[in-house]
Amino acid sequence: MQSENRIFDDLVKLFNGAAGTIAGMGREAESATRERMREWIGGMDFVAREEFDAVKAMAAAARDDADALKARLDALEGKPAAAPKPVAAKAATVVKTKAPMKPKAPTKAKPAAKLKAK
Repeated sequence: MQSENRIFDDLVKLFNGAAGTIAGMGREAESATRERMREWIGGMDFVAREEFDAVKAMAAAARDDADALKARLDALEGKPAAAPKPVAAKAATVVKTKAPMKPKAPTKAKPAAKLKAK
């Protein structure tokens, strides 16, 4: 036969209630922290990933349109379409400089007494 012990039942109910309360407090703290981080990052002028991707797609479309218009303009003017130079070719160009200048002969300095007299 099993005896009913009300003290253990009450303790179990108390611990279950406390565990639920602690879990709720943890969820509340997490959501409050997330909200504060969103406000903090939002104040730093960061952009959302979706906005960045949208602007990136618009820039790529504008670049494609510009290339198409350039090709059309070249065709109308009768110029052959020039392929853009690769970036590596631009970096490989050598810049030629002039030969260094010869230093001038030093001039004789006038004595300070003669400068004041004039």
